[in-house]
Amino acid sequence: MNFDHILKYIDPIISNIINKIIDGNNISESETLELFNSRGLELNLIVTVANYLCKRKKGDLVTYVINRNINFTNVCIKRCGFCAFSRDFREEEGYYLPIEEIIRRAKEAEKLGATEICIQAGLPPKMDGYLYIDICKAINKELPNIHIHAFSPEEILYGAKRSNCSIEDYLLMLKEAGLGSIPGTAAEILVQEIRDKISPGRISVEDWIKVIKYAHSIGINSTSTIMYGHIESYLDIVKHLAILKNIQKETNGFTEFVPLSFVHSEAPMYNRNLIKNIRNGPTGEEVLKMHAIARIFLNNHIENIQVSWVKEGPRMAQILLEAGVNDFGGTLINESISTSAGASFGQLLKPKEIRNLIHKIGKIPAQRSSKYKIIKKFSKDNYMNEELLDKSDPQDFGSYHELVKLDSFRFKRV
Repeated sequence: MNFDHILKYIDPIISNIINKIIDGNNISESETLELFNSRGLELNLIVTVANYLCKRKKGDLVTYVINRNINFTNVCIKRCGFCAFSRDFREEEGYYLPIEEIIRRAKEAEKLGATEICIQAGLPPKMDGYLYIDICKAINKELPNIHIHAFSPEEILYGAKRSNCSIEDYLLMLKEAGLGSIPGTAAEILVQEIRDKISPGRISVEDWIKVIKYAHSIGINSTSTIMYGHIESYLDIVKHLAILKNIQKETNGFTEFVPLSFVHSEAPMYNRNLIKNIRNGPTGEEVLKMHAIARIFLNNHIENIQVSWVKEGPRMAQILLEAGVNDFGGTLINESISTSAGASFGQLLKPKEIRNLIHKIGKIPAQRSSKYKIIKKFSKDNYMNEELLDKSDPQDFGSYHELVKLDSFRFKRV
């Protein structure tokens, strides 16, 4: 790909970095920071290069997974400033789904074509430390073919503490119980100074890395994420990306990288002015930079860059498919955490709608497994064919706002 006629009009520093990228080389943290500080023609070129790298690695294929989120409780001992999902155990809106309800929802999802169940929740007080293990065992017994993608490093650390065992032993028990992979959430920004402001008392950077690396070492893959658009700087973002890259070089355990925009509308730290100079989420330009530069910086290490349609909306997600993104994420079916924070685009995006968004920009939609094995590719002749989930009514699955009002699942104080 020849950019010579464009490069002569842009900053020579950016020009040199672009040439380095096109030649397939890694770029340094300082060079990555230069990219984040770019605007105008330079940014347009960065997006184009990210799209080129993605096409060179993935062709025109854009993947998605049919999955269901099960956020089984919103009761949490932590008070993270960005979280509008959690409730104190004394609040009326605290809910808790028993294991049999988790199983019911998982079975319903599998019948509709889901290949993955994603489980994350709050950290309820006095929790039985073996609860997460019992959940995995129960799902694995009833649905041995479904992939269990569950429990952030924060939850794993909590489960280990509650069961009085090491993180290593706890992860081994989870794997034995049927855990397939873990979400690389609870990462936010992997800069301790920032974490201490937006989520004091949350899992430390050191412990987050420890959980992730040990999970990878025993064959439990994870995603990787970032939450941006609050008080972090571009330098903080670059430091975060560098940590992820270094982990991947050591373990090769990340399946994808997922940028997550800070949703401000219901976030306590924004609404109550708890933190100085907090922003109301990233700008459109910052969203574009985040995805494109992530592709460039991580391209030789983490193959898949995923867009969160819940955070960005389907149309912006579609645009990002031409800025280095090759994965559309999951159908979700039930999405509570972003919805509670004020995200406008939950809780379900049907497979046909995902395929249509992909096809309309000339890409090839493909359903994948949790570990990126292609299950089915769709051509221009069959991408609009309806499957079971396409025929369902989203109202059949309930909503977060309904769930917090149900007496049947009210959290019972111990």
